[in-house]
Amino acid sequence: MIEVSNVILPGSTIGILGGGQLGRMVSLAGRAMGYRFVTLDPMKDAPCGQVADAQIVAAYDDLEAARQLAEQSDVITYEFENVDARVTELLMKQSYVPQGSQLLYTTQHRLREKRAIEAAGVSVAPYLEIDSEDKLREGVLAFGTPCVLKTATGGYDGKGQWVIRTLDEVTDAYATLSQAKTELVLEKFIHFDKEISVIAARSPRGEVKAFPVAENVHVDNILHVSIVPARVSDELQRKAEQLAIRIAEGLGVIGLIAVEMFVTSSGEIYVNELAPRPHNSGHYTMEACHTSQFEQHVRAICNLPLGSTELLTPVVMVNLLGEHVEPLMQWSEQQNDLPTDVTAKIHLYGKSDAKVKRKMGHVNLLTNDVEKALKWIEDSAIWKNM
Repeated sequence: MIEVSNVILPGSTIGILGGGQLGRMVSLAGRAMGYRFVTLDPMKDAPCGQVADAQIVAAYDDLEAARQLAEQSDVITYEFENVDARVTELLMKQSYVPQGSQLLYTTQHRLREKRAIEAAGVSVAPYLEIDSEDKLREGVLAFGTPCVLKTATGGYDGKGQWVIRTLDEVTDAYATLSQAKTELVLEKFIHFDKEISVIAARSPRGEVKAFPVAENVHVDNILHVSIVPARVSDELQRKAEQLAIRIAEGLGVIGLIAVEMFVTSSGEIYVNELAPRPHNSGHYTMEACHTSQFEQHVRAICNLPLGSTELLTPVVMVNLLGEHVEPLMQWSEQQNDLPTDVTAKIHLYGKSDAKVKRKMGHVNLLTNDVEKALKWIEDSAIWKNM
């Protein structure tokens, strides 16, 4: 019998550090369950603040604001990894932060993350710590080109990295990324057949569940579509889900962990990156699964029984960037070109400034024929510039 303690029941207040779209969707799922929400974000009328019970408008490293968040919350979560260490320490002293600081410490830093993944018995692409231009040159010669130089901290959506395609780029790549004043890591380029991801959830009571594997397609280093079920073998899907569960257990995750992976043509799996929170590639769960990733996150941090992760319908999730919003609005009036048996569920994040490449929303296309949905996306005027 599992001993259950630290259960946070509906009616309690969940504090969210960060006021973006992930916090917004966690709040919407949690409010349906009966929870209250308060968020901390420096931007007035932040996406999460629009749906939370209250928003504290302050910088993420504002200790007094963090103290206010702790005072108003029964449990605290975060929607992004780069949380100030002093803020994390204060929150853990003054409130309940089930995700803790260790997982943040690990996933904030690519070298620590890779070592933790290896310690869990899971493969990552070969890598080297880089502390000089000479070391980088040696690494490029050892790994061959292309290979990828990344900052150890701070990068996302393709930021903080340089794909080195020739030795002539070594000097510029090192000079540019070393300006970040953090460690650098060189990764051998994996010639992958597919990119996939698995979202796993783990609660303090030790219950662990994984969502179905998503097949992901990126454009300009930003996720474009997620396809579920992934177009890989059943055996590979089971293996990927088990790897995500092994990482969740090995790292003592509470809440969600998104595990991004490369699959080679021979069926080998390499873990690329981790994200200890809801993830863009899990947005398909909102309509396509019994339990969304956002509800599951609330269940996990509140130590409730985890919900079923069973897939109800095949689905293609497609991101809406700033340049897609206006054509989407024009299309939304009619929606008369959708293929038969494809249902579109539109989710907008409440962001006012539709900047190019900025994530503004997503559409879940529910269908029994994912190829038909993918062809519609390819032909649609909404995404014509992808």
